[in-house]
Amino acid sequence: MPLLALPFPNIDPILIELGPFAIRWYALAYVAGLLLGWWLAKRLCAEGALWGGRSPIPPEAFDDAVVWIAFGVILGGRIGYVLFYNLTYYVEHPLEALTVWHGGMSFHGGFLGSILAMGLFCRRREIPLMSMLDIAAAVVPIGLFLGRIANFINGELWGRVTDVAWGIVFPTGGPLPRHPSQLYEAVLEGLVIFIVLQIAIRRGALARPGLVAGLFVLLYGCARIAVEFVREPDAQLGYLLGGWLTMGMLLSVPMLLVGLALILRARRRPALALQP
Repeated sequence: MPLLALPFPNIDPILIELGPFAIRWYALAYVAGLLLGWWLAKRLCAEGALWGGRSPIPPEAFDDAVVWIAFGVILGGRIGYVLFYNLTYYVEHPLEALTVWHGGMSFHGGFLGSILAMGLFCRRREIPLMSMLDIAAAVVPIGLFLGRIANFINGELWGRVTDVAWGIVFPTGGPLPRHPSQLYEAVLEGLVIFIVLQIAIRRGALARPGLVAGLFVLLYGCARIAVEFVREPDAQLGYLLGGWLTMGMLLSVPMLLVGLALILRARRRPALALQP
């Protein structure tokens, strides 16, 4: 083992195992992210002062919305992984696309799936979509933080070989130390974005529909592209276009443009002035 390498904290990916049933940290991260996000979303919807008078989203509406969002994230995340990261394999083994317990989820796919789910929900309940997207964006970093921690516990999605003092030798990453890119993403995509969005909300961002969503999309795109420079690309894809571009970068570039467009749109429109 290289002198500067840190040992991998060998945490069992299975938290509790009862016969054939097992509760994994990864699944627990999804559940905890949804529950904590649901709790915070309802609090934000109930604080009328954050919206300029009253919220356009009744807090109880999120009791139903969270179910739609959960299905959108799970289905979109799995379909996105199949299409973006390993389509050839799943064309040859179509039934394997259903084995979600074997892993393989795409954030970008889950992101698109959740937007579609929220669009359908808002249309059915006559709720303004942009405001719903703002609330969702405000709580998504919680799930991202927990999900990346679970990736680290699983010893997956590690970074490239490195000689930095905090490099870690992962059980499935070979004998050389690697960047703990899962922890980088937990901090940038989860903690940092969460703090920035909460500050923006306390400064009136929810009164401008689309502003919080735009900030999230833009910041996530920046964070993901930055981490991709030290994250090992998926083995079945490798590097694209000359050996430096990754699929994660490619899928994140449109997010920069969409995020910037949402921010400009929100800033050009008048703020909400809802009466209590």
